[in-house]
Amino acid sequence: MKTIIHTDNDFICDIQAPCFQTLSPEEVELVRSSKTQILFRKGDNLTKQGAFTSYTLFLIKGLAKQYIEGDGNKSYNLRIIRPGEFVGLSAIFQSNTFDYSSVALTDCQVFLIEKEAINRVCMQNGVFTTHIVRRYIEQNSNLYEKLQTVLYKQMNGRMAETLLYIDALKSENHEIFQLLSRKDLADFAATSIESAVKLLKSFEKDELIRLNEKDIEIVNHASLLEIVKHG
Repeated sequence: MKTIIHTDNDFICDIQAPCFQTLSPEEVELVRSSKTQILFRKGDNLTKQGAFTSYTLFLIKGLAKQYIEGDGNKSYNLRIIRPGEFVGLSAIFQSNTFDYSSVALTDCQVFLIEKEAINRVCMQNGVFTTHIVRRYIEQNSNLYEKLQTVLYKQMNGRMAETLLYIDALKSENHEIFQLLSRKDLADFAATSIESAVKLLKSFEKDELIRLNEKDIEIVNHASLLEIVKHG
């Protein structure tokens, strides 16, 4: 992890995201003066569950994985964080600590924005607040969907859903599966590594997917969707 300063070649002056285009010049300056640009190397933690925070993060470049830590080595993956997404919005609205951990799957460029600055802009700019609240609600909805999957779907349904979710990101990053280990897939599907490997081999045998080392190619989307629906 390193701080990117304005003289660095990869320094980015402004946040090019739709929600920030609604800010007044004064609000833009407030955000600009309260942000720090950070480069997280692949494998670095962007956030740590339970850690105190006075800022929220905005991902500019790269991909990260958001997950909940359990006892021991247990964890559950929630989503892939993509450019243009906030990390740690709960720190703005309800707590001073991160509710989850996140780790860089690739090198990531991130803006750390002081949450007090975001709070001040939210109080002044209703359109910006609507964007922030909408993103916060979308993230919470994702949590409810994940909870429903874990509670009501069998292992094959959870794995099929995981594969389709990750495959949908291939248009943005063709190597997305290669960035994830078999443990990552298991943690998305809330199962053990051994069970995940068996399910993948079973799906390949049934000609639903094609395994090529770490890469995975979806061969039969329709059948996987049926497994998600009934699994």
